[in-house]
Amino acid sequence: MRRLLFASALLAAMSVPASADFLIQSSPGGRIGDFLEMYAEVRESGSRVVVDGPCHSACTLVLSMVPRSRICVTDRAVFGFHAAWRPDEDGRPITHAGATDMMMGTYPRAVRSWIRRKGGLNRRTILLRGRELASMYQRCT
Repeated sequence: MRRLLFASALLAAMSVPASADFLIQSSPGGRIGDFLEMYAEVRESGSRVVVDGPCHSACTLVLSMVPRSRICVTDRAVFGFHAAWRPDEDGRPITHAGATDMMMGTYPRAVRSWIRRKGGLNRRTILLRGRELASMYQRCT
């Protein structure tokens, strides 16, 4: 059931239009492994990634997996970063240091520097958007 919900959310959040662009319009994130697999396929396909809305949590791994030259952002693009977590026995989130370190280590240098300037990855979500994002990634044309 959990995989079905993830797949439904992923299909609703992302689409591949006829131009072969991979479009991210609204993704709350999900399981790190699922996003790594998906972005490996996108990277291998040669598709350009168009970010046209929120890309939070594990969605941000697109910045690690797809070459910067194939990612563009619109005015609506927002990346939301936070520490990786997993649920405890009662379903409450517990920060997962190993996964957080892995994610942080995969981000491009400019993104890692920005995250460090904002206080690092923790339970609080930090948002990369606007001028700061446009200074790192090309605008979609």
